[in-house]
Amino acid sequence: MAQGSDGNDASYRSPSPAGRQSSSDHMKKEMRREKNRIAAQKSRMRQTQKADSLHLESESLEKENAALRKEVKQLTEEAKYLSSVLSSHEPLCSGLTPTAPDLPYPPHRRHHHAAAAAYHPHIAVPHYQH
Repeated sequence: MAQGSDGNDASYRSPSPAGRQSSSDHMKKEMRREKNRIAAQKSRMRQTQKADSLHLESESLEKENAALRKEVKQLTEEAKYLSSVLSSHEPLCSGLTPTAPDLPYPPHRRHHHAAAAAYHPHIAVPHYQH
């Protein structure tokens, strides 16, 4: 018979407790590595989702900012126009001077476009679209 094939051979030994422990440690290490790999993958996915979300929010805020800037520009132009209309009208209208006794509205308030046309039909105020 060949040596080492006999079941009663003295050279055959069962794994020692130290050998089993290192195998167990190896399994624990592999499981810890797998858990860590999964956790890192989830973390990278969350980071990517957060970056995508911030990018979308940034684009939305940029569009809103552009729309608000456009509105500010339109309102500024309207204010300039109305100021020029008022300036050119003040010399013609006694209702705008503080010395007039029967003011149709308080001097510190400006009237609305429709009110201006009612009090001063000779002023044509265009309607602005916002």
